[in-house]
Amino acid sequence: MTIDPGILRAYDIRGVVGDSLREEDARALAQAFATSVMAQQGSARICLGYDGRVSSPVLADAVMEGFCAAGAEVVRVGRGPTPMLYFAVKTLGADAGMMITGSHNPPDHNGLKMTLAGQPFYGDDIQELGRLIADGKLATGEGTVRDHDVCDAYVTALADAYRPDSGLKVAWDAGNGAAGEIMARLVERLPGTHHLLYETIDGTFPNHHPDPTVAENLEALIETVRREGCDIGVAFDGDGDRLGAVDGEGRIIWGDQILCLLAGPVLAEHPGATVIADVKASSVLFERIAELGGEPLMWCTGHSPIKAKMAEIKAPFAGEMSGHIFFADRYYGFDDGLYAAVRLLETVALSGESATALRDSLPAMVNTPELRFPCDDARKFAVVEEVAGRLQKSGADVIDIDGVRVNTEDGWWLLRASNTQPVLVARCEARDETGLTRLKAVLVEQLGASDVAPPKGL
Repeated sequence: MTIDPGILRAYDIRGVVGDSLREEDARALAQAFATSVMAQQGSARICLGYDGRVSSPVLADAVMEGFCAAGAEVVRVGRGPTPMLYFAVKTLGADAGMMITGSHNPPDHNGLKMTLAGQPFYGDDIQELGRLIADGKLATGEGTVRDHDVCDAYVTALADAYRPDSGLKVAWDAGNGAAGEIMARLVERLPGTHHLLYETIDGTFPNHHPDPTVAENLEALIETVRREGCDIGVAFDGDGDRLGAVDGEGRIIWGDQILCLLAGPVLAEHPGATVIADVKASSVLFERIAELGGEPLMWCTGHSPIKAKMAEIKAPFAGEMSGHIFFADRYYGFDDGLYAAVRLLETVALSGESATALRDSLPAMVNTPELRFPCDDARKFAVVEEVAGRLQKSGADVIDIDGVRVNTEDGWWLLRASNTQPVLVARCEARDETGLTRLKAVLVEQLGASDVAPPKGL
């Protein structure tokens, strides 16, 4: 049997259900994953969870069969957000975990996220699963299955993370994603007044797409915040591992701005600690970390490499522009949108200021949104290498840890290849509109030199 190589992505497995990702694929991938777990750990006690997509229960059954075929001990934790699966692995002392989730992708997509020995399972490890299946080198045995409900323990851990006595008026938007039921149970245990949007899990996503990095997906949240006079609004992606937010005026607090607000309390507890952020984040964030006495570290985009780096250097806090936020301070170090929301509410409540004032305290920059535009998988990395080569020859100030980030007197611009889709990603940031215009012009020039049409917005 062979697996469509296109579904074996950098950080997880993703495909179109019934086409590139079939039940037999999920079964084989689970057996291969259990084989890898046994080879590394000597045993295979694996937690299994699934999100709210229509196809997830069927794929979860196929995965369970694959685990059992390899002789694994399967602990089913049921339906919920991806961080609940991570929580189960940590608190139950399991060898590994697999989550059936399509994250924020279209309803007909689904996939698998994995963790092994407390670390993300990604990159070459995922490619190895395909090789194991193709070579037929799969462990066999008779596995066991049991159910373990971790919902109560997970909700308790989230609620206990909020330390202030007073609460806020908060709007919450689960986007009909997998975080909805946990979100509804969580707010019952938090002080304050809470307005819930789309907490019913529905894998067809009838109200809006569950991706809080896209402004149009936050329109209902913004309307609710303004209508109800909320202090803040929070939103989650389809599997609950990413956070979006808006302030009391309904203005979006972007991912790197959320990190700016959260970094202060963490560094107060861990003076001088390293804080990690990805290459798409604003220079304001890195400068803010340094001002707070921390050590800023720019790292590759992607929840898996950031989690791995965080564990390697024992950083207490990390995050991405996309809303993946990682706390090892008072928590387990994985990305959890619900936990990050609780910590954000706590930060605002303890600050004595409004979320609006905290947002306004950050330096104002002029920037483009994250611009994603098509580029064939066979070409995208070569384009970035070509641009990097030309810039380095010209003596430009280039950071090349993940694509090309170029610093100039005006600000910076970024070009990188997506690890999960056939697209290039660009972003520019400057201190004023004139500087931004110059940055965009340079980026357009570099794309043209590699025969790539610039995206709208440049």
